[in-house]
Amino acid sequence: MAMRLFLLLVVAAFVAGCGSSGAAAGDGPRVVATTTQLADMARNVAPDAEVTALLSANTDPHEYEVRPRDVKALAQADVVLRSGGEADEWLDGALESAGVSDDEVVDAGAAAGLEGDDPHWWQDPRRAERAATAIGRAIGGADPGPYVLRLHALDAAVERCISAVPASERLLVTSHDALGYYARRYGIRVVGTIIPSLSTSGQPSAGEVAALVDTIRQTGVRAIFAESSVNPKVEQAIARESGAVVGRPLWADSLGPEDSDGATYIGSIEANTRALVEGFTGRPANCFSDA
Repeated sequence: MAMRLFLLLVVAAFVAGCGSSGAAAGDGPRVVATTTQLADMARNVAPDAEVTALLSANTDPHEYEVRPRDVKALAQADVVLRSGGEADEWLDGALESAGVSDDEVVDAGAAAGLEGDDPHWWQDPRRAERAATAIGRAIGGADPGPYVLRLHALDAAVERCISAVPASERLLVTSHDALGYYARRYGIRVVGTIIPSLSTSGQPSAGEVAALVDTIRQTGVRAIFAESSVNPKVEQAIARESGAVVGRPLWADSLGPEDSDGATYIGSIEANTRALVEGFTGRPANCFSDA
């Protein structure tokens, strides 16, 4: 820990000494986003901006450790986008090391309407609309309008898709408690989670796993959904014990690589919706067929 802090301070001092000599080659505003979701939103509302994401695809944000290159990027940014809450609370020390002022930071979670301790606001497209609007206002020359309209259409399409599933079949079990906003928005009952936490850093006890197996049996849950950034071994074991199946992995805390169906924020919500409908019903999903 001491060595990592030392390296961060060294990089911060180097960047401060260099001034603007490390500026990016383009003319657009330099935007640094903590998460992959924020970076994708920024690229959509401000195509001319030079956007850097601190987190990469399929990276768990909950226990991320700041690198010296992150401090350097922050020091050179015109706008910094943070997701808010526990998802990127590690940013605070990096901002201090980089000498970033408060007026350069946009708290997208606050704009979206972060509730309590749950940092996963992006799972509700309506909240993503608010975040995208705030991001667009903060970046010079940006126009969030067209992207916000796409997010509005996404929300309507997801609502149609989920509402076609009987309420009694909308029973959700996931790796950790990351889809609470989505579940509340679309009328899904969260039966339980493998890790009883808003973070992936916890571990379930044997008693908690046994209780979840009993709950799955009693409620008739068809599918358990692992997440793309976690190892699904526990989910597979619980599925075998309870008689459920493991559904297609969900994009929860991070977007996916470029060649995946979760490479963009909109794509991730569409992919999750298809996976959930298939898991809830045991039938192929016809969501977004006319999109």
